[in-house]
Amino acid sequence: MALELEGRIVRKLPVQSGTSARGAWSKQEFIFEYKEGNFPTQVCMNVWGEDKVRELDKYQINDQVKISFNLSSREYNGRWYTDVRAWRIEPQASQQPSYDYNQSAGAYSAPTGAPMPSGEDLPDSLDNDLPF
Repeated sequence: MALELEGRIVRKLPVQSGTSARGAWSKQEFIFEYKEGNFPTQVCMNVWGEDKVRELDKYQINDQVKISFNLSSREYNGRWYTDVRAWRIEPQASQQPSYDYNQSAGAYSAPTGAPMPSGEDLPDSLDNDLPF
């Protein structure tokens, strides 16, 4: 079963690297935002291996991408840890307007384009069919 999401890269965390019994390794985590229903959802994903880290480096913050990934969980000392590992990152075929989160305002801003409707856009007479 292929797991795929379309959304945008919100943040890239520093590359981690080291040496194990099997040799050198590198890993990078990133925050990915996708739309679930009416609201954006963020998930921390990672890529493993020097080639995958270089592939992630090609993309900038706010780039719209399609990510194929695997989920796995493991137990350690009675606690469960879940890993969301991206194995393919590609540009999103259809660029859809995204909602940007403004941290200072604490709100999402709508994509640019058509203006928001105002009270003047409502019809002059509304049928009041409410029972109260």
